[in-house]
Amino acid sequence: MCVTCGCSEDAQVTVTPLNEHQSHTHTLSDGTVIHHTHHDDHHHHHHHTHHPDHHSERHPENHPVHHAPNPQETAQIHADLHHTTVTLEHNILAKNNLIAAQNRGWLKGRNTLALNLVSSPGSGKTTLLTRTITDLKAEIPIHVIEGDQETLNDARRIQATGCRVVQINTGTGCHLEASMVEQGLNQLDPPLHSIVMIENVGNLVCPALFDLGEQAKVAILSVTEGEDKPIKYPHMFRASDVMILTKIDLLPYLTFEVDRCLDYARQVNPKIQIFQVSSTTGAGLDGWYDWLRSAWREV
Repeated sequence: MCVTCGCSEDAQVTVTPLNEHQSHTHTLSDGTVIHHTHHDDHHHHHHHTHHPDHHSERHPENHPVHHAPNPQETAQIHADLHHTTVTLEHNILAKNNLIAAQNRGWLKGRNTLALNLVSSPGSGKTTLLTRTITDLKAEIPIHVIEGDQETLNDARRIQATGCRVVQINTGTGCHLEASMVEQGLNQLDPPLHSIVMIENVGNLVCPALFDLGEQAKVAILSVTEGEDKPIKYPHMFRASDVMILTKIDLLPYLTFEVDRCLDYARQVNPKIQIFQVSSTTGAGLDGWYDWLRSAWREV
């Protein structure tokens, strides 16, 4: 279980490479099925049983009389639960970080730049990604690991650009983890000196904690979401090297204060680089592309 959000660790994760030759299904050693399937959500039922002998005594009129728990016992229970939660989170992140380090070494050995694209749902992340691939594919080989809970919809949009893409469906999981990206990289097998874009599951909370082995996180925020997102979700914007403000072509129709949004982002992360773009009109994309070219050349 992810102690940050409660998503189940037994969620069925599927990894689907999209290309003209995909027609096979096989199972990895850890039980992951390489094929797209739909999985029903797991429902966990908790039954609580009251034991009157333990916590109450009978009043003469047969009404149970409940006693307040001992304050020292209550404090100890809370302390034990806190210790268990912290230990569980530490163990989960330690295992993830070890695999992330392996991913980073694997990518470095191939002189490949990996970027972790993070945002809330509906920010325009996939639209920006398809526009970037289309505009730069003649000069930079770009490949994609696409993360969603279900469906191949975004992966198919990316595939339509001619880009190689692997879909990772997390089931009930709300974020990608390093082990999933490791499987995706093995399926994708990017060429030397290329770029791997990892489009994370739409979520501004948990992906901030999980290192995937990327060189940088790129936080994508649209003007339709409100200018206060950087201070409402500070951990994500603090963990990101770049923020891309999208859909700026809609500004004439919205009450969105750009300067306030940028100020909030810099309060949280003074070093963050910010680009304001429209994937529809192309406005501002040159700055984002220049940053991408520079980061790719430095790998």
